[in-house]
Amino acid sequence: MKQNILSAIRLTAVCLLLFSGVYTLIIFGIVQFSPNNGKGEVITENNRKYYENIGQKFDQDQYFWSRPSAVDYNAAGAGGSNKGPSNPDYLKTVKERIDNFTKHNPGIKTSEIPSDLVTASGSGLDPNISVQAAKVQVERIAKIRNVEKTKIEQIIVSNTEKPLFGLFGTEKINVLKLNIALDGLK
Repeated sequence: MKQNILSAIRLTAVCLLLFSGVYTLIIFGIVQFSPNNGKGEVITENNRKYYENIGQKFDQDQYFWSRPSAVDYNAAGAGGSNKGPSNPDYLKTVKERIDNFTKHNPGIKTSEIPSDLVTASGSGLDPNISVQAAKVQVERIAKIRNVEKTKIEQIIVSNTEKPLFGLFGTEKINVLKLNIALDGLK
């Protein structure tokens, strides 16, 4: 028994050293080579700082709407709603989002609304929307801003991020960058 306890204590000490010290230092070292030393990608616009990799709330009609958040865009409490697609509360929330979207975007059929505009991501902080999610909002934005739809469509194309190496992931658009580019339209 004494031998088992000593082995367990040694294993605990080694794991503490490895996972609390060595692993942490390795990850910290790797992060130093990432943009902004792992502190997030910061965009400064109009003397305000925005974190590009954290979802921002955009729900005004003159902007592209961001993906809904189950945590109200609070980065300190990232997480999903943990409600499945058969949960009545979840279905009610999604229906309310669909109704709100169609109210602000007349002429768009419910079947044309991409799921990323009415469902929250797993983290609740997804900064991106799909290209289709941006395209279904063009009509509303062009009308409110009194801008040609082609100019807004050009902004969508220029802000579309392609899949990594052309293989991993899907095309996406960072909503913050997209709206900053939209404000730059004259």
